[in-house]
Amino acid sequence: MFPGLLYPAADAIALLSVTGYNDDLRLAHVMADAADDLTLRRFRAVDLRVETKPDLTPVSDADQAVEESIRSTLRRARPRDAVIGEEFGKTGYGARSWVIDPIDGTKNYVRGVPVWATLIALMDEGRVVVGLVSAPALGRRWWAARDSGAWTGRSLSRATRCQVSSVSRLEDASFSYSSLGGWEETGRLQEFLDLNRSVWRSRAYGDFWSHMMVAEGSVDVSAEPELSPWDIAALTVIVEEAGGTWTDLSGVPDLDGGSLVCSNGPLHGEVLKRLGGGPLTLPV
Repeated sequence: MFPGLLYPAADAIALLSVTGYNDDLRLAHVMADAADDLTLRRFRAVDLRVETKPDLTPVSDADQAVEESIRSTLRRARPRDAVIGEEFGKTGYGARSWVIDPIDGTKNYVRGVPVWATLIALMDEGRVVVGLVSAPALGRRWWAARDSGAWTGRSLSRATRCQVSSVSRLEDASFSYSSLGGWEETGRLQEFLDLNRSVWRSRAYGDFWSHMMVAEGSVDVSAEPELSPWDIAALTVIVEEAGGTWTDLSGVPDLDGGSLVCSNGPLHGEVLKRLGGGPLTLPV
């Protein structure tokens, strides 16, 4: 289900040395280890506290604890870097900023569904240079640093290279999404259904997992109509480093939040066309 070439531990870590963000990626793994411990301990806890935010989305005490833990580590290890988090907003200024989604898939988390992840990204001069997605209940983690490839596994020392698929026809493609509701709310339900009818297979794996499956090559296309910047940032560099393409529905690679379409590359223009989005000629 998750294809790729298995590299020995030394080779996987050696490949990281070609980037200037090796230490940042290692720090992201350390922060993800702490986040995994927090989320797993609170998962299905009988005293889990869940509140409703003003946008009517849930937030648990685990969401807040994870973001606080990551921010605490960054204050010590990267005091000059800014931090942008879902729960506590932006702190600090500068060319470098960490973008944090403490639990992507909170609705799953609070209902006892084991599909959630902590998303950690580093942006430098407006470009995502490190991304890490850690899904401890699935026993999986995905990560990438700019120009070092995308990887998946349980740790840096047990890594498999991610590579997008080579499917070139929409009728042969597998498509993953999160839900129907968002497409209806944005007025694109018919376009979404048209894409579903055009592909070989569609499944609602949802949230981060849809896009990471594109990076692994087990899914060819993923799309969501409404996302926030912290939902997007970590995913983009992983998809890119796996050889894939990502944009919003208009065909623009926009990190400011909105929509997200990921693909293996060859299918991207046709997918945007089906969804009523941008031009077939994508920016390079």
